Amino acid sequence: MPRLSEVIAALDALWPPSRAEQWDAVGTVCGDPDAEVTRVLFAVDPVQEIVDEAVELGADLVVTHHPLYLRGTTTVEAGTFKGRVVHTLIKNDIALHVAHTNADTADPGVSDALAGALDLRVTGPLVPDPTDPAGRRGLGRICELDHPETLREFAARAASRLPSTAQGIRAAGDPDALIRTVAVSGGSGDSLFEQVRAAGVDAFLTADLRHHPASEARERSPLALVDAAHWATEWPWCEQAAAQLDAISERHGWGLRTHVSRTVTDPWTAHAPSVTSPSTSGAPN
Repeated sequence: MPRLSEVIAALDALWPPSRAEQWDAVGTVCGDPDAEVTRVLFAVDPVQEIVDEAVELGADLVVTHHPLYLRGTTTVEAGTFKGRVVHTLIKNDIALHVAHTNADTADPGVSDALAGALDLRVTGPLVPDPTDPAGRRGLGRICELDHPETLREFAARAASRLPSTAQGIRAAGDPDALIRTVAVSGGSGDSLFEQVRAAGVDAFLTADLRHHPASEARERSPLALVDAAHWATEWPWCEQAAAQLDAISERHGWGLRTHVSRTVTDPWTAHAPSVTSPSTSGAPN
């Protein structure tokens, strides 16, 4: 069995911490470098539900996309929910490792996994990494559909192929407009509208689209918008990452067992469709 330090070295080769954004907090949160690793659990969020799942599974390492302490802390007191996560991990000899923006821009990265889940053909990065001479790394991906679909059909494709969440899929644009090319970006993507417009694609699928950026984007161009839940756009990376570690394990003869959490940690738990319009919502009975 490999030591934790060996597994972390392999993960850092896939997603070098040096390629994370300066504001990010990636790398190993806790864990004994000399401890043996037999089982690894991949998940999006380092929340208590995931850590409890790791304990039940008998995992030695949890790899998450989102950081536990993005803005730092002065305490890991168990009375706080993040402190409780740390205490549970350490008490059960479980390490935690984070790959966030360094996994977003990797080759393959988070948006490659998202494109794969949607059965889209990737043609290149949306925001290329200038340090990559091959032109494959970068933020987001530009993709093509095998056959044109209407926006209505493409939204239905996303709804059927991404993990189910309370939000579901929202779309902005003419439902009958034909979609041939799509930009995708796992996680929050409304800071990328300028690059998406420059790419000349028909639609942009991402998460966390806010009212004002989305409204302004729709006014500026016919670009269709498809908004999914943040967790749903990043979960496919967990399967991709587990497969990458499986390949490394097989190459080294480690015999690791990798698992992908199916626990939905999207914070939204219910959705109530609107049934009134401004003309009727204030009308007397």
